[in-house]
This record gives sequence, C-alpha cells and structure tokens, in this order.
Amino acid sequence: MSERQYRRTTRAIEVIVTPKYLESRSEPALDAHIWSYRIRIENHGEETVRLRSRHWRITDGAGRQQEVVGEGVVGEQPILRPGDWFEYESTSGYLTTPSGGMVGDYTMETPRGESFNVMIPGFLLESPHEAAELRPN
Repeated sequence: MSERQYRRTTRAIEVIVTPKYLESRSEPALDAHIWSYRIRIENHGEETVRLRSRHWRITDGAGRQQEVVGEGVVGEQPILRPGDWFEYESTSGYLTTPSGGMVGDYTMETPRGESFNVMIPGFLLESPHEAAELRPN
C-alpha cells in the first residue's frame, strides 16, 4: 500500500499528513490496529506563529469517535517563522476496526497574541485488513 499525502492550507500555514499502517504493532486477530502519521507544518506566510494546542477527532470504521485535546505536539510548542517548517511523527492509538479516519486543527498564536485555528486535513486510516468492498477503486 503506497503512502498517501493529505494537504490543507489555512492562513498560509500548510499542513501535510502522511499516514502509515503499522503492521508490526497491530494485531488484526485481536481487533487491534494502529497507524503512525507524519505531519509537516510549513509557514508560507509573512508572520511568525507558535503552535499552542491540538484537537483531533478519530473515527473508527464503525463510526465510533474519540477526541484528543492537548497542548502542543509531541511535547513541543514549535515557533514557525516565515519560511520555517516543523515535522513530527505520532500514532493514532489502537482502533478495533481495520480502517478509520482522523481530522483536527491546531491553535496557532501570533506574537501580538492573536489566536487562530489551522485545519489539519482529514485523512484515512487504511490497512491491508480492510474488507475489499471498502477500498476505493
């Protein structure tokens, strides 16, 4: 299964997501599936921003949702000056279905104290264990 990228830009901040099924950490026979995702945040704008918090909505293949809210990402609140980028990798946590999706946003702050949300593109969590009829052609 090839790696698919998802992109979205809000106020000149581009978020690029690349999810990957973690076969070595998943146990399909026990309904335990996990994905990693690499995120790159690029500041194409003219002002410096700081990533203050994140909000995720994770949905499994049966429609069950969980929300994750917290400060920063991977223990950091990166500052992105114009032209800067920040990249990190994390995991979805275990899902009991072989597919799902994630969507969310970051709260950014300018040096003037203005806060705004940057949308994270919605992306699919796909595994080789999905039923064939669920896979797009």
